[in-house]
Amino acid sequence: MMVHVESDAILEIDYAPDTATLHVRFTDGGWYHYSHVPERVYHAFLAADSLGRFFHDHIRDRYPYRRGR
Repeated sequence: MMVHVESDAILEIDYAPDTATLHVRFTDGGWYHYSHVPERVYHAFLAADSLGRFFHDHIRDRYPYRRGR
């Protein structure tokens, strides 16, 4: 289920547990799909005080990704 979030950089977050894929839509409209993301990381992402900081510290450059819709 797509979750709309309040962040300067991130607009929406979604997670597909069957494929362990994290979908992130940024405020510039770009979509990124991160593979092999544990569900616990998704839940921690949603609960983070700063989504942008969490993304940079725990997701970006740690999981394979592809751009697209």
